[in-house]
Amino acid sequence: MLLSYCVVNTDGREHLLACLDAIERSRPEGIESEVLVLDNASDDGSAEAVAGRSGLRLIAQERRTGKAENDSRLLREARGRYCLLLNEDAELADGAPRALLDALEADDGAAVAGARLVTPAGEPTACAWRLPDLGWALAAAVFMHRRYAVQSGGDRVREVGWVQSSAMLVRREAAAQVDFLDPAFFVYSDETDFCKRLRDAGWRILFVPSARAVHHDQLGTDPQGMRRRIVEFHRGRDRYLRKHTATTTRLAWTGCWAWAYLARAAAALIVPGQDPRRYLLHARQQLRPGRGAGIREAAEARNRRRTAEAAVYATRRGAR
Repeated sequence: MLLSYCVVNTDGREHLLACLDAIERSRPEGIESEVLVLDNASDDGSAEAVAGRSGLRLIAQERRTGKAENDSRLLREARGRYCLLLNEDAELADGAPRALLDALEADDGAAVAGARLVTPAGEPTACAWRLPDLGWALAAAVFMHRRYAVQSGGDRVREVGWVQSSAMLVRREAAAQVDFLDPAFFVYSDETDFCKRLRDAGWRILFVPSARAVHHDQLGTDPQGMRRRIVEFHRGRDRYLRKHTATTTRLAWTGCWAWAYLARAAAALIVPGQDPRRYLLHARQQLRPGRGAGIREAAEARNRRRTAEAAVYATRRGAR
């Protein structure tokens, strides 16, 4: 089999259904493929909604786990030579799978091909970057980090540092060579670490602008989870820096980014529609990334609650 579509879903029922419909519309003719959905212990009926869907292989988890661990499980379960990792809130445009496949098949040394992500309004978003380094930290201090780090502009296929895993085609052979994604990353920086390890093993990472996918970014529109997302974001980035960079680079990141966030917080006091508390939280987490409860703790609390509920239910049934 050539292609496996690998979708991770967490409480995104409506987005998941739209994602699967987009897969069906965009499937290249003459390409043998399969669709795998890993439902990450959703509470919104997602698994039940897709359980009977023709040609779909469902992995319904009882416990909620991290994105890196879930993507790795799909990569191990998949039968395709190439695996298209998708978030449930990503919808492939017509021609996107074919363009990604063409990019990897034309370059035997490439392990990953990332799609261009666009908003529902069709506006491109940053989705390919340099790997974090000292230059990026210094650019952040003078508010030039996007110009320095973002590599998702232009119209030609080219090598980049890393791409976002919302719509990322992976050569399964290469993923197995580096032992897939690192489960120590619950979410955020997991794909950065994955691409870094692939590059260290001699593989290239490609950005394919002609392959488009609409990214609804449901996490980004959930204000209730903002604090946990910020905690998890800085935790993941700190883990990446400790794993792959020198101490001097990590310290520069801490100082430069903390300054940048504090400056933005000050500006937000006078700029309409800006929330200085959000930037202050970023600054705090930049300085102390191990502090606070993130998405991992929310998942663990959910797992404990469901385990307790199941135990109570079992006790009641036994008492009848």
